Amino acid sequence: MILSKYPYLVQQEILHNMEYSDLFLLSFVSKRMKKLIKLSQTKHFKSIGSIVYETDRTVQPCVYIPEEPFNKTIMRIINHRKTKNDFQLNVCGKIINFRLCKEYRSENPYPVASCNSSEKECVIQSIHNYFLKFFGNSVEYHWKDIEHNLNQKVEHYIPIIPQLQNVSFSIDMYLKYQFSDMENLENFFSSSPVFKAIRMWTARSAELFNPESKIYQTECIDIQQLRHTFPDLLRYFQGKQAFIRSCSCGELDLIEFVNKWKSGNGFQKLEYLEMEMICDEVSQTQVLNGIGPKYIDATKQPPTHSVPKLFRWYLSDPNTDPIISHSYVVRETDNRVASVSIQENTLFFGVWDKTEEEFLRMVN
Repeated sequence: MILSKYPYLVQQEILHNMEYSDLFLLSFVSKRMKKLIKLSQTKHFKSIGSIVYETDRTVQPCVYIPEEPFNKTIMRIINHRKTKNDFQLNVCGKIINFRLCKEYRSENPYPVASCNSSEKECVIQSIHNYFLKFFGNSVEYHWKDIEHNLNQKVEHYIPIIPQLQNVSFSIDMYLKYQFSDMENLENFFSSSPVFKAIRMWTARSAELFNPESKIYQTECIDIQQLRHTFPDLLRYFQGKQAFIRSCSCGELDLIEFVNKWKSGNGFQKLEYLEMEMICDEVSQTQVLNGIGPKYIDATKQPPTHSVPKLFRWYLSDPNTDPIISHSYVVRETDNRVASVSIQENTLFFGVWDKTEEEFLRMVN
């Protein structure tokens, strides 16, 4: 099929129904073809929420666009293995070997780039720079590092975080029982960009995270921890959203957290916190007595607090759980309001972008 023989509207429709991986390859045919794709698919590309580089300890990223029911794979980047079917493409000045690969879910093959380990970071940077020019800056780019199981010593497991423009980073980590290599772990966080999201499972350690650790700067953290002080998010968290499940956390710790927010001495950026005690229920009376909340009249309907999740490990559940509570607290420094709800073994804390007066005007 010779695409140029068709009218522009027909070309546009044909391109619109092609897979992203095919558009990527087709863009290398000529400068004219690349320009045609970009012009005809401007609206289509702007509708892309994000492009994800997903990798594990092998650092062999799968690049895809998250969609339901299956992600749309654009390409993969793998360790160098030559085949007779390889072909070469000039990607932002870097000659890279490619081949076509087909997955069981996919009807169409997608391109796979191969390179030596020493070249991998350069190859990833070249491909990413091409995406920036091809898909544009309106797309969110995300590096997602998953399934890191860290034993007592982590030097062989520390992931590689490439230096890429306009990319946010997330990581999924499992710190095994009696983890004892905090120095290397802290060095990893200090040398990496601040993460957009961290998902972590922690057991216990002889050492704690440094209060100045960059782990506390991550925007969104989802953690299951044996002890709530490893890491101590209720004291040092500087991000926006935290989803915490802990086996050991008392009412006094929850009271200290809320009162610190009320005084303006911490959690300045916080939007939402969900603290679940896995083993124990929370005494609602003790916590409320300790934080001194204000109350909406029981005959009135309080507003519902819910915000978009900053990062979704899965495509489902795009928003935080709704908080509908008659209890709220006010921050002394700027009169901002936070709804407080305690349900069985979970504290829900949702910060409004409203003063108390603005918040009360939403009450029905």
